Amino acid sequence: MDTLRIVIAVTGASGAIYPLRLLERLRRSGAEIHLILSRAGEKTLFFETGRKAAEIKSLADHCWAPEDISAPLASGSFRTDGMVVAPCSIHTLSAIAWGITSNLIVRAADVTLKERRRLILMVRESPFHLGHLRAMTAVAEMGGIIAPPIPGFYNTPSTVEDLVDSSVDRILDLLGLPDENVRRWSGPSVVDRAGKLSPDPEIAGSVLSESETATESSELDDDTDPSDGSQQGSNQ
Repeated sequence: MDTLRIVIAVTGASGAIYPLRLLERLRRSGAEIHLILSRAGEKTLFFETGRKAAEIKSLADHCWAPEDISAPLASGSFRTDGMVVAPCSIHTLSAIAWGITSNLIVRAADVTLKERRRLILMVRESPFHLGHLRAMTAVAEMGGIIAPPIPGFYNTPSTVEDLVDSSVDRILDLLGLPDENVRRWSGPSVVDRAGKLSPDPEIAGSVLSESETATESSELDDDTDPSDGSQQGSNQ
C-alpha cells in the first residue's frame, strides 16, 4: 500500500481548529483520509469556527458515521497506517483506555492498538486530575501516543495559525508524513530589528557570548560581600 491510509477522528473537545488544519495539511501530502466526526464534534466545530460538518467532511476521502460499527475501520483486516483523535475528549480517552468500544471512534482506536499501529491522541483538557493521568498512562502502556496540542514558541509564532501549526507539524512527523517546508529548530537564532529570525550562527554565538558574559558578571556582583568595603576601610 504505497499511499498512506490515515484515520482522523474528531470529538467534542475544544480545539476544532486542529483537525481542520491537520486535514488541510494531510490532503497536500496525498494521504488517503478516513474521517469520523462525532455529533459533539460537529457542534464544537460550528461554535468555534463557524464551519459546518459538510465543510470538514469535504477534506476527507471517506467519511463514516460514529454509530456505524459495520464500517471497514471497525475491523483489523482493513489496513490503515495510523489514527489521530483530534481533539481527543476525556470521555473518548477514558473509553479507549478501558476498551469500551461503544462507537466507531473508540472501536477504530482499539483496532489500531491491537493491530500495533500508530494511535495519536491530541488530548484537550487542563488541568488534569489523577484519573485523567491514569487513563493517559494506560493508553501509553498499550502503545498509544499522548500528544496534547502544546505549541512551541522557539520559532516566535505571530498568529494563531502559527501556534496551531506548531502542534500539527509534530503530528505529521509522528505519522511519518513530515512537511519539508516546516521551520525546524537548528540552534539559537537572533531576532533582528525587523522582527525576523537570523539563522547566522556567528551572530547568534556573539549575542549568546555577550549574554553569558553579562550573566557571569551579574553573578559575580551578587556574590560580593557588601561588608568588604567597610571592613577594608576600618583596617586602614
